[in-house]
Amino acid sequence: MLNQLTLTQTIEGLKKNQFSLDELYQAVDQAIGKKNKKLNAYLTLNEKSLATAKKQSKKALMGVPIAVKDNFCTAELRTTASSKVLDNFQPPFNATVVNKLEENGGVVLGKTNLDAWAHGSSTETSDYGRTLNPRNTDYLPGGSSGGSAAAVAADMCIAAIGSETAGSIRQPAAWCGAVGVKPTYGRVSRYGVAAMASSTDSPGPITKTVEDGAVLLNAIAGHDPLDATTNEEKSPDFTKLIGKSIKGLKIGYIYHDTEGLEMVNEKLESQLPVLEKLGAKVEKASALDPHYAIGVYTVVQRAEVSSNLARYDGIRYGNDRSYFCHEAKKRQMLGTYTISRATEINTYQLAQKVRTLFVEDMKKLFSKYDILVSATSPGFAKKIGATEGSAMFGELEDMLLEPSSITGYPGINVPFYHDPQTNLFLGMSLVVPMWEEQKMFHVADAFEKNTDWNTWRKQS
Repeated sequence: MLNQLTLTQTIEGLKKNQFSLDELYQAVDQAIGKKNKKLNAYLTLNEKSLATAKKQSKKALMGVPIAVKDNFCTAELRTTASSKVLDNFQPPFNATVVNKLEENGGVVLGKTNLDAWAHGSSTETSDYGRTLNPRNTDYLPGGSSGGSAAAVAADMCIAAIGSETAGSIRQPAAWCGAVGVKPTYGRVSRYGVAAMASSTDSPGPITKTVEDGAVLLNAIAGHDPLDATTNEEKSPDFTKLIGKSIKGLKIGYIYHDTEGLEMVNEKLESQLPVLEKLGAKVEKASALDPHYAIGVYTVVQRAEVSSNLARYDGIRYGNDRSYFCHEAKKRQMLGTYTISRATEINTYQLAQKVRTLFVEDMKKLFSKYDILVSATSPGFAKKIGATEGSAMFGELEDMLLEPSSITGYPGINVPFYHDPQTNLFLGMSLVVPMWEEQKMFHVADAFEKNTDWNTWRKQS
């Protein structure tokens, strides 16, 4: 089926006239019609997508259908951030990522479900109902970009766009057995994205293969005068090192001797010889305990949420504040308290000091290693309802990713194990120095092509 093709396969097939856009969109639409009612990955579909695609067929992405997380503004489609506060909100403009996607020939197929305001790691906090994991519908897809990850894993799109504040791209990609890319903070514009924590928010791709992630990042990366945090230097070609030897690279395996990680550590260590056989040097490396990152992220994120959600007052747009869900209200209250001058200790400033320690630790690690490898998540996807009564669910599930998120470093998730009994996956996290995403794609692609964990490569 054409909807099962990877992004690179789809572009190549369209270039060679092996199939038409009509046939491609028909296959994707059939998959959505068959699966979305149960999975609840899409909240809104773009009825003009095929007509738009035919106008994009001469550009790099050839009119390929891309799913976009529903916290990105889209001028012709409602944008809800999965919150009833914005139930009928129609943005007057596109997010920069959406504009770049369209400028390069991509088409927004539809808007995908997420944890409301991206507050969560399960997609269970959405005001429009939870999304299910296509690999096993008794389990969660992760979050907050759960709808985008599910759409990719279910072949209800060719690729997708998500956003990550601390794990929200890489963790759902891991749980759904896909590839998830968090670029360097500032590599991709945040303009037009409903802000959660402005100092860590990072838009990025969720795709079927590593090479697809590099191709899609090529399309959306770059300086944006509307976002002062974006890098002014021209972005490189992220596919440049794809397929080249990784011989001689020094890889630090971040081993966390933490209770509950024994199974994941064992599975991951069994895969490291793959990289060694390809010529890389792998050794155990010590890093700051990620439990400290939980505290930093929780304080900083809540404080910035309190500021960012203050604008949704029901006067300028959207419904009033009574429409906020429990999770959003809770985070705003905690954030407001955190930055209040009434507290005896300035918790926010203390968190920023510890954050700096993580920055220094990253610099120290990358003075010795080219790339860092660890597990993406402490385990497999959790069952439906796992978030109930667990106030710190997301922070604990994203624990291994939070150090790279709070420091702005780029990372990628690539599947490294599949459980045949549950059909669930584990993900490997690869982190590289800031602005060196090519190296990340280089090693992840080498691992992917020399293992059998990627389901799309197996069926091609």
